[in-house]
Amino acid sequence: MAAAARVTLADVYRAHERIMPYIHKTPVFTNATFDKLIGRNAFFKAENLQKTGSFKARGALNAVSNLLQVQDTCTSARPVSSVMSLRERNANAAGVVTHSTGNHGQALAWAAQTVGLKCAVIVPRDTPQVKKDAITSYGAELVLCEPTPQSRQETCQRVAEEQGLEFVPPFDHHDVIAGQGTIGMELLKQAPDLDAILVPVSGGGMASGIAIAAKAMKPDIKIYLVEAEGKMCEKSLRAGERLWPNPPQFVDTIADAIRTQQLGNMTWPILLKYAEKDVFTISDADMIKGMKFAFERMKLVIEAASGAAVVAAMSDKLAAMDKDMKNIGVILCGGNVDIDKLPWY
Repeated sequence: MAAAARVTLADVYRAHERIMPYIHKTPVFTNATFDKLIGRNAFFKAENLQKTGSFKARGALNAVSNLLQVQDTCTSARPVSSVMSLRERNANAAGVVTHSTGNHGQALAWAAQTVGLKCAVIVPRDTPQVKKDAITSYGAELVLCEPTPQSRQETCQRVAEEQGLEFVPPFDHHDVIAGQGTIGMELLKQAPDLDAILVPVSGGGMASGIAIAAKAMKPDIKIYLVEAEGKMCEKSLRAGERLWPNPPQFVDTIADAIRTQQLGNMTWPILLKYAEKDVFTISDADMIKGMKFAFERMKLVIEAASGAAVVAAMSDKLAAMDKDMKNIGVILCGGNVDIDKLPWY
């Protein structure tokens, strides 16, 4: 918890310098039809167009780069091959391992491949095949586990011990949070007049990073969490304490990227401090509605977690909020969907 509390805007800026030669500065899209529909101005940060198809590439590369102590090289736009050669500078780093529902696993596999490290990824058996295939395409070892948080953690620990790998968690990690914070820093430079940002939330790494950066740059901006049904964020935030049942579990949702019920131990105090107590809770049916709008009207392929943020901006809940909150950032966190199994078919 203490380590996460020390994540600052300076950490986010350093992360941005470190990873920028290798990631995309994703565009911000607007849509006049959408603005007319919601009566506000929406600014869509398209992390679905990021390397590996989601925002996770930012935190993963920042964490792996710090592990290898390649900060100096990563701040200059050198070819990937020059980064790979730095593997020799840290003989103790045998490789990295993580557990993931897909997006973080893809991102860590890509980041490890970029710097020449071995990578193993533990994924639940029911993870979409498109995400499993993407992980192996980046050269990582894929290890299947049961679809429970406990199985993920136990399998990850076993593989880490057997192979001598460094664990890089999906959200509860200083460098991961700082890397995800670069989204907020970029967005406020691209759309400086934002009044609020809608952020899909699972373990809370992205939301925490964005909150740290955005609040430091613009203290009066509002950070709203967008969750799947069953996550209970608003109840916990309003109570000021963790009310989730144990052991940790997944919620039942089509949005595999945001099905972790509990916020992380590091991310919880950050979001308790910076996020609004009003949380947007989105049903599967409404996520599909958000996905369809992006597909049909914006020509953007997004996954269900991104659809949750889109439909949150379309919701009656937002419509009832302060009319002076004119400019809304919407984080399209990823676009890794199985086009043969779209949720409306």
